[in-house]
Amino acid sequence: MAATAALVSPASSRMRARTALVASADGSFRQRLSAILTGLRWRVREAKSGAEAWGEAMDALPQAIIVDSWLPDLDLGEFLREFRTAFPQVDVVTSSNVTTLESAPGPHRQEILYALRSVQETDTAAWNTAPVLDDIADLEPHRTALRAGGLLERPPAVEGGRISGNLNSQKDSGAKDGADRRLQPRPVSESARIPDLIGNSPCMLEISRRIRLVAPRTTPVLIEGPSGTGKEVVAESLHKLSARSRRPFVAINCAAIPEALLEAELFGHTRGAFTGAVHGRIGRIEAADGGTLFLDEIGEMPLGLQAKLLRFVECGELQRVGDNENAKVDVRIIAATHQPLAQHTQAGSFRADLYYRLAVFLVHTPALAEHIEDLPLLVDHFLERMGRERPVKRLDEAAMAKLMAHSWPGNVRELEHVLERAAILAGEEPVLKAADIDFGEPTIRGAEERQAN
Repeated sequence: MAATAALVSPASSRMRARTALVASADGSFRQRLSAILTGLRWRVREAKSGAEAWGEAMDALPQAIIVDSWLPDLDLGEFLREFRTAFPQVDVVTSSNVTTLESAPGPHRQEILYALRSVQETDTAAWNTAPVLDDIADLEPHRTALRAGGLLERPPAVEGGRISGNLNSQKDSGAKDGADRRLQPRPVSESARIPDLIGNSPCMLEISRRIRLVAPRTTPVLIEGPSGTGKEVVAESLHKLSARSRRPFVAINCAAIPEALLEAELFGHTRGAFTGAVHGRIGRIEAADGGTLFLDEIGEMPLGLQAKLLRFVECGELQRVGDNENAKVDVRIIAATHQPLAQHTQAGSFRADLYYRLAVFLVHTPALAEHIEDLPLLVDHFLERMGRERPVKRLDEAAMAKLMAHSWPGNVRELEHVLERAAILAGEEPVLKAADIDFGEPTIRGAEERQAN
């Protein structure tokens, strides 16, 4: 009873109901920090990843978010920048002082940082790099209450009115090593690679890991990357690994359909809705009901249509062109673009509210030049696929060296086309030589070089 009385002090009972969001892949860190914050009269929501944190923030509208210094699914710096833009009213604190609060200090700053430091002092698994607190005398009642409730195992060391920043001196070396390990990307075994994603480079294995993390959810996914890097392959993998895999996967290229027809193509239309509409038809969104809708090149969608898509994303209802009634549709949306949409939102060419609805979870497909070590595997994959109709060909060393030296501006798609062209130029020869590798327009020079060899 004494602990309960201490926790419910007159000052704390007058506090407004507040919500804090703790985002960390470390379950122990979330549990201890949640206990500390609960003792300080906070309601606490937890998230194991950046995507989950985004969803929780949209649902709970917290006053503060505490983000661990490593997220399993998103780049921390990118997450923080976008989170601040989407939720400017939320105090943002990280456990490694990656972010500073001076630009927008919130009313809960000292209390949140105190709770974070308390966790780091009592849990050697947590990082010992939280921001230093100044003027913490006003938090003494909370500290006393936490000790009385058994939530704080030992008092923090205080030097000159400041919480000292290096309290576990006997374990500093181990803690630092642990922090260094967590700052690095989590290693992914080659066995975790999704078969459709060819390549064992770290960046390709990371894409497989992210797909496996988010595929079982209904979370919207935005795939960003240069043209020809396999964004649709990623989208199809997300669908295949989801609970919607037996339902339709419907893809539409927003850049390939004229603006005047794109709305009807997406949302459908009634008979007579426009000139030539002699029959009513459902749109691509309704065709994907229960499954996945893949919006390729979403950055090319006109602003006016973006507003209508935003309404569907928010409420799951659409209205066919020429119809007055709404239809309820259940689809999981995956979008893709080769454009920097975050920059386009700042320029006003893409709606920021739609961007943040679609970019709950980001996947980046790298240019082929960024994982050139995967080129031999990709070559084998494409040659084997071409061998389903004709005898399988192979490359000699000179041809492979020529491929490895190329810059690949067209990425994986260009590689596929180069190999197909080389197979045609080689004729019935089972081995592709350097002379068959043509990166430009076909010429007769390659045939002449082959004859000379």
